[in-house]
Amino acid sequence: MMLRHIAPAVTALSLLSAPVQALDLSDMTPDQRAAFGEQVRAYLLENPEVIIEAVNLLEQRKAQEEAQQDLELVQVNAEELFNDGYSWVGGNPDGDITLVEFMDYRCGYCRRAVPEVDELLKTDGNIRLIIKEFPILGEASLASSRFAVATLIVAGPDAYKQVHDALLDFTGEADEVALGRIGEGLGLDTDAILAEMESEEVTRRLAETRALAQRLNISGTPSFVMETEMLRGFLPADQMRQIVDALRAERS
Repeated sequence: MMLRHIAPAVTALSLLSAPVQALDLSDMTPDQRAAFGEQVRAYLLENPEVIIEAVNLLEQRKAQEEAQQDLELVQVNAEELFNDGYSWVGGNPDGDITLVEFMDYRCGYCRRAVPEVDELLKTDGNIRLIIKEFPILGEASLASSRFAVATLIVAGPDAYKQVHDALLDFTGEADEVALGRIGEGLGLDTDAILAEMESEEVTRRLAETRALAQRLNISGTPSFVMETEMLRGFLPADQMRQIVDALRAERS
């Protein structure tokens, strides 16, 4: 009688030591499957670090797959990302590394990112920065972006940068009166900018940027693209610098 109880366990032990490709649970009897399950359970209880190793390996593989997917998305959308013909370009226009930022003026992390990006640009000097207006936090965000894009169209890139910085500092309600005061304070033709805000061109630019973000699976701000790397979320300057160094090292 004891042999009948021992046999399934012996079978389970032999299956555990067998090559992975030889293991076929469908060929087991119910008793064999039960015994095998008990052996696996006992092993995992005695060696719980195996579970942690498996989870870490799974996360590593998932991260690698996501990185490859991001790389392919950037490659497919490279022209719209780096040369759309209408987004503001700053930093060093001839820099060897291009950093694209999708931002929203009402986003707290976008505001936190400002000094980090500024530090990176100042300490490196060879980075091209592209700003993508991506208002996703409500009507105030949309109004701010419309005003910024209209400023770029009406008054040019220098005026846009001034308005861009002012809007990132602004904490009030972004209505027409407040936006007008921001423009007036910078000495801009506020009437012309306000008139341009609802133009088809402003609408087109914002719509194209939104469509680009959707193709890149970008749903939050700030989101960055640095050459081939997709950087989702806020990053301090030193981490961005490490990525810059790695990208340059790959080229050398």
